[in-house]
Amino acid sequence: MTDLPVFGVLGGGLIGMSWASLFLAHGAKVIVVDPRNEAAAELSTFLAEAWPNLRALGLTETDTWGPVIVSPDISALGEAEFIQENAPDRIAVKKDLVAELEKHIGPEVIIASSTSSLKASDIQAGAQHPGRILVAHPMNPPHMVPMVELVAGQATSPAVVDRAEAIYRALNRVPIRVKKEVAGHLANRLTSALYREAVHMVAEGIADVEDIDKAIAYGPGMRWALMGPHLLYHLGGGAGGYRHYLEHLGPTQEVRWGELGQSALTPELQEKLIAGVERELAGQDRDTLVHRRDAALVALAGIKRDHGL
Repeated sequence: MTDLPVFGVLGGGLIGMSWASLFLAHGAKVIVVDPRNEAAAELSTFLAEAWPNLRALGLTETDTWGPVIVSPDISALGEAEFIQENAPDRIAVKKDLVAELEKHIGPEVIIASSTSSLKASDIQAGAQHPGRILVAHPMNPPHMVPMVELVAGQATSPAVVDRAEAIYRALNRVPIRVKKEVAGHLANRLTSALYREAVHMVAEGIADVEDIDKAIAYGPGMRWALMGPHLLYHLGGGAGGYRHYLEHLGPTQEVRWGELGQSALTPELQEKLIAGVERELAGQDRDTLVHRRDAALVALAGIKRDHGL
């Protein structure tokens, strides 16, 4: 796509490499800045593994990617027209990078942060041009999971959010506008709510790690891959829909809410959780599991597309 901006990827870790592969798949020029000596080699390996999936998803028709600049020097982003920032989730680090970045880019260049929990208002505090800063948080891996959460800060220009949304839509992403700043935005708060109860169940001896994961993967997780909780409960309400569900089964939800728990992640509990995952892996290495996950995500995307979901 020739109408896409020149993308700057600030931070070439796992999320940054995934973003870079998506941008390259759409034919955009990409500049990656990362201080590590191994960043270029890691990106090359990542692209070689990601490219067949990007082709299978229909995000590119080319056999390989175009040139990509990888530099340790933040001044290399001077040419960028849109910055996807992927630095560690520490506010001091983010603010220092924004201050340095603003020395090299024009005031119209958007800075979109991939932060999983920080607020745009905190990141933009003290910036020369705070109106161009917003949160654009993906789910991992961004090149395969299409959702992007857009969260404006107190100083973010509405026009910047509109422009960012248009760019992500051009990249075949599904932008979601979060109306209010909260730690963790939207999707991570939902996943954290489930994870809190999953950890609590292990701590209380209600179920083992393996069975909790099976319960999600072979139960509600199969439905969640197709539609969200509100729509699912609408279907669960039969002919009366969501109204019938809430009237007749809403009270049972409230009972369960009242019994939900929270357990401290003590060293002992952490070891118990890790041991459970190791039993669940049954000798599978992480890379094999990643490849299986990615292949399933490609297939799932096709199923959702074919069924209009």
